[in-house]
Amino acid sequence: MSSYQEATARQRIAGMLDPGSFDEFLPPQMRITSPHLPQLDAPVSFDDGVAVGRGAMDGRRVFIAAQEGGFMGGAVGEVHGAKLAGMLRRAVDEQADAVLLLLETGGVRLHEANAGLIAVSEVMRAVMDVRAAGIPVISLVGGSNGCFGGMGIVARCTNGVVISEESRLAMSGPEVIETAGGVEEFDARDRALVWRVTGGKHRYLLGDAQAIVADDIAAFRTAALQLADAARGRGSELSLEALEAEQRMLTSRIERFGGCEDPLEIWEALGVEEPQSVPLLEIDAFRELADGHREGAAA
Repeated sequence: MSSYQEATARQRIAGMLDPGSFDEFLPPQMRITSPHLPQLDAPVSFDDGVAVGRGAMDGRRVFIAAQEGGFMGGAVGEVHGAKLAGMLRRAVDEQADAVLLLLETGGVRLHEANAGLIAVSEVMRAVMDVRAAGIPVISLVGGSNGCFGGMGIVARCTNGVVISEESRLAMSGPEVIETAGGVEEFDARDRALVWRVTGGKHRYLLGDAQAIVADDIAAFRTAALQLADAARGRGSELSLEALEAEQRMLTSRIERFGGCEDPLEIWEALGVEEPQSVPLLEIDAFRELADGHREGAAA
């Protein structure tokens, strides 16, 4: 299995870690499942849609979590979120070299709305605690469901994001925006528009993702290692200065692009001469083009 998008959560973990090194916390035979879903006659999964544990990655001690997009689109419920938060806290206790979050999720599980929201907030806090301990946290976004909702915020709370062209990253999904604002605000049926707005190329050009790779597990692994090593090299802690710099960047983004109605206009404002060609470019050609124009490339 080489395609990251087509792989299951455990196949992705196997491709990330050194062979035979994965030690899963709360493995399948323990059957830690949601207590809420049976009450609604909804199916449960033996791992509640997420695998967590630790292993080795070129000799580094890595803690890792992978959401299973095949179960409820990777949506977060109480148990799912508790497994993520527990893994992150254990990474601090055992002073891991890095943490990898393999994210594929539509956000909070509607069946467990309040519990899911609380769980995501706990995950967010745990990510900050890991970074405060000087341990890099890297998000990988390459599944067909993308990364949306609260977990989209979690991804941007990490030291870096690795994304593929085929995946998507955003706070709200297209259907949610259309439901709330109407089709005039966002036409969720326009798939080309959806990918221009939330897809990997746009996220990389805006600086929301620090690496963009082909749909290949080995490529994700290499990029994750590079980002983790770079973060550790310059200090992975989340400082006040870093937060202030991020706020300045967001303020500048609104000033520059607030009037744009399509990413094509943003790409043109970034200096891309033929923005309409961006969706057609192969990943290497796109990266060569983007690295001269992307927002915050020097950060």
